[in-house]
Amino acid sequence: MVGQMKRYFNTTGACDPQLHYMVDIRKRLREIKKLVDAGQYFTINRARQYGKTTTLTALADFLSGDFIVASLDFQKLSSRDFESETSFANAFAEQFVSAIKCWGESGTVLDETLLDAIEEAADSERVSGLRKLFLYLSRLCASAAKPVVLIIDEVDSATNNQVFLDFLAQLRGYYLTRKKIPAFWSVIFAGVYDVRSVKRRIRPDEEHKENSPWNIAADFDVTMSFSTEDIAGMLKEYEKDYQTGMCVNELARLIFDYTSGYPFLVSRICKMLDEEIAGSEEFLDKSSAWTRKGFLEGEKRIIKEDNTLYQSLIRKLKLYPELKTMVYQLLFTGKPIPYTAANECIKDAAMFGFIKNQNDMAVISNRIFESVLYNLFISEEYVTSKMYDAGLSVKNQFFAGGHLNVRRIMEKFVETFDSLYADANQAFLEDAGRRYFMLFLKPIINGVGNSYVEAETRNHERMDLVIDYHGEQSIIELKIWRGNAYHERGEEQLSNYLEYFHLKRGYMLSFCFNKKKEVGVKEIILGDKVLIEAVV
Repeated sequence: MVGQMKRYFNTTGACDPQLHYMVDIRKRLREIKKLVDAGQYFTINRARQYGKTTTLTALADFLSGDFIVASLDFQKLSSRDFESETSFANAFAEQFVSAIKCWGESGTVLDETLLDAIEEAADSERVSGLRKLFLYLSRLCASAAKPVVLIIDEVDSATNNQVFLDFLAQLRGYYLTRKKIPAFWSVIFAGVYDVRSVKRRIRPDEEHKENSPWNIAADFDVTMSFSTEDIAGMLKEYEKDYQTGMCVNELARLIFDYTSGYPFLVSRICKMLDEEIAGSEEFLDKSSAWTRKGFLEGEKRIIKEDNTLYQSLIRKLKLYPELKTMVYQLLFTGKPIPYTAANECIKDAAMFGFIKNQNDMAVISNRIFESVLYNLFISEEYVTSKMYDAGLSVKNQFFAGGHLNVRRIMEKFVETFDSLYADANQAFLEDAGRRYFMLFLKPIINGVGNSYVEAETRNHERMDLVIDYHGEQSIIELKIWRGNAYHERGEEQLSNYLEYFHLKRGYMLSFCFNKKKEVGVKEIILGDKVLIEAVV
């Protein structure tokens, strides 16, 4: 606590452990420091709102005992600062000196006279270009009592600018000769884009000859997502203050299962439970909010909101059509896509946070993104979709006593699908069948329930759709018919999956190409489980 101020969950800007509930990142800082100790130049490139600024802020403090740290933020530079070498050199020098002085490192470990000379030159715009800038910086590094580390956050704002690319080339040159000419001991860039991939023309008239001015950068393999243990540690700090009686480990597992440890999403769901769910009509206090039921309500609200992270994802889909196609295939067709790091589309999807590598296959990064993206793609078909209209027109038929009648949904979908697409070919069913069921389901549960696909079951032949409605879960296996033997294996798989969810009733929807198929819904007893099977 700071005075009487209570800590809170922060989702805007850098986190401060004195002000905010946050994950203990000291282990990550120690791992990053190993790179700095070794004198590495490297880039921390992660998706938007992945905790980069929080990490850099803490890192600067963590390094200060052994290094002089100059921590800059390129968001503070204007477009005018990148118009020429001179304008950039002066703006950089001014921000560099300010960062050093704000950090309190001048006087005892740096040449104060030289620092003042750089500041005066920058103020009067007399740093005439990159060569002059680096002469100043080299002299400063030579005079320093401790190695100098340069940190630049939000480097994305400069990556398309030729002056910045020339700046990178200068940095590389000093790095390669630093045994003879003093230079920064370590340089750290942070942003979404990997600076190593930017290109610089060797000569303006030779566009086909390009090289990377940052190919000296070391790999950065430090995990920045939060583990279940990380989240539990943060919740324990919260629990010390509020004694809600929450099951910390259960909530930590739930949060991780839905977010895969994406820092913004972890903080957002916690903030939602603390500030919006607690005190609402259904959850009167914090004790009732910090429960599985409260979590599911919070997750449902988060999926529906329009925050800056989702906006960033949607913009990327508009800018990169191939990326949109790949995400669509992952969500709806179950097409297996190998995670090939050299593939540009895979690289972009991972860089922007859409996908992750799971057993060398590309999968959507987390369950919340998956639901948001499902809703986005389905919403693009609302106006023209006959299936959505059909679900909308009958949506009030499926509720009784606060419960969702999933069997009735299956029966009505079979009836509707058969009337609209009875003559559909195999290619249509494989590509669109499961999407059409989700379009039919959407208006029925919208506003009260939510649905998501279990990532480990999604493939070209089957996927399991989980419906959450008022805290009750229903499992529907959506599958492509591949014959009786395969179908029987599917029944067994669904039975095992029900066991995992502690459920006695499950549902199977099969898209069958057999002309002699029996369209309809039937009930099958399998051990102590009841399976409701529908065929279209």
